[in-house]
Amino acid sequence: MSRLAEALRQAEESSVALERGAAGALAPTPDVGARDSALRPSEDKRARDPLSDFKSGSIGKVVVSPSVPAAAVEQYRRLAAALHHAQLERETKVLMITSSSQGEGKTLTATNLAVTLSESYLRNVLLIDADLRRPSLHQTFQIPNILGLTEGLKSTTDQKLSLIQISEHLTVLPAGRPDPDPMSGLTSDRMRRIIEEAAARYDWVIIDTPPVGFLSDANLLVAMVDVALFVVRAGKSPYRLIQRALDAVGRNRILGVVLNAVDENVDAASYNYYGYYGAPIRSK
Repeated sequence: MSRLAEALRQAEESSVALERGAAGALAPTPDVGARDSALRPSEDKRARDPLSDFKSGSIGKVVVSPSVPAAAVEQYRRLAAALHHAQLERETKVLMITSSSQGEGKTLTATNLAVTLSESYLRNVLLIDADLRRPSLHQTFQIPNILGLTEGLKSTTDQKLSLIQISEHLTVLPAGRPDPDPMSGLTSDRMRRIIEEAAARYDWVIIDTPPVGFLSDANLLVAMVDVALFVVRAGKSPYRLIQRALDAVGRNRILGVVLNAVDENVDAASYNYYGYYGAPIRSK
């Protein structure tokens, strides 16, 4: 992860724009290259050190940190490799990362997976914070959250969506101001257009979504993505809640399950829900 760490240390904060046009959710911005035609640096740039700005509670868990155990980094590389193969075989591009409830580790998984794909595989990744009730990606990366996906979905006029370029290959769309009732926006035609056009411009679109355990219309959100990755914190969520959440997502959409915060001294098969899911990807 040394190259990304170095890129993060040297990066400048760049707000970039995905502009919504008449033909779709995102329209090209003039006078920029074809591949990155939707990206435009903010006029007000200021030097920043994103890695050192990570919150102290997160710095030891993000894979670019030297304090992260090599075994944990390797687990995320294995997960990224599985996704890379899925993309080659099925042209998978849009990935939803969710869980049955809060506190399972889905945001950390989304962050580390985006970092790994953008660094190890040099893929252009857009990481979207769609957990609009309780957004947190802006805290992890210490970036502004005044404008984001919420404002784009609620706007009655065409407007740009604020993106932050973290490194050469990693871009983040923050959530914006918290929304206590976000599902109408997340399942709207505008959200669908944003995802479709982002998928046309990035190699990977990773969406950190709300937990689906209590969402009655989770299937509408799932229908907009190619596959879902389900995060389970070992020993936390009741079996029935996880089962209900998996049913809401749909078994045919689930690419895999990340068993998070596994006690290395306890065999994974001893967890009550292990047999139900099959062999999970283990992550500390």
